[in-house]
This record gives sequence, C-alpha cells and structure tokens, in this order.
Amino acid sequence: MFKKETEYALRALVYIWQQNKLGRRPGIVETAEEIIAPQPFTAKILQRLVKSGIISSQKGKGGGFFFGDQKADITLKEIIVLMEGNKIFNSCGFGMKQCSDENPCPIHNQYIGIRAAIDKVFGGNTIRDLANKEQEE
Repeated sequence: MFKKETEYALRALVYIWQQNKLGRRPGIVETAEEIIAPQPFTAKILQRLVKSGIISSQKGKGGGFFFGDQKADITLKEIIVLMEGNKIFNSCGFGMKQCSDENPCPIHNQYIGIRAAIDKVFGGNTIRDLANKEQEE
C-alpha cells in the first residue's frame, strides 16, 4: 500500500519508541536489523525523521534515536503525509485528476467511504498506540 520508505519509517518509529520506553536509544545498525531494512536506507529515513522534528538523535556514548516531548503521539497519517504526501487521503480512486462531487468519476461515491475509512485508521492511531499494541502481542 505504501512505499518501502514509509513502511520502514513507521516500523522504525515504533521500534524506537519501544526502546525509549525501556530507557534505551537505538542506533542505525540496531534499528535497521530490527525492522529488516537496509542500513543505508534506514540511515536516510531516520535522518529525514530527525530533520522533520519527529525524533531526535544524539551522538556518542548513550546516543541514538529518541522521541522528544509527546512526539510519539504523532499520527500514522502525519508520518505517511510526510513521507508520501496526502494522495492516498484525497485522490481519486479511479485516477482522474478532476474528480469531485461536481465532476465525479465512475466510482466516486463508493470511494468516498474507502477514503474516509483509510483516514480514520491512519489518522486515529499514533506511533505510541502501535508500539503498545505490538508489545501486548
């Protein structure tokens, strides 16, 4: 459904939050291994997440990646929009550029519900929610 970059970002953020709760700050190598992603690609993704202010990083002993104040409450939708844009949340399901209520595509009325469901799932769950659900399993 999403680009690999987005999938890795979501998985990395969940892992980092889980480790932060244990008082740890995982590094690039550990995070890449845990999310089963190439290390250089993981490094670029984490750098992008740091630049966007979602996570922070610290070099040296005791360093690694960590969440700042309430950043784990960021929604999955916000991460997806950062990584891919908002196309999945507002584009035409039929691929038309000018689809609207006034100029609907053949599946417009049916796809409205699908888009609303996608928005509800990804807008209603946070990194913290996913990390907590994963630890319960």
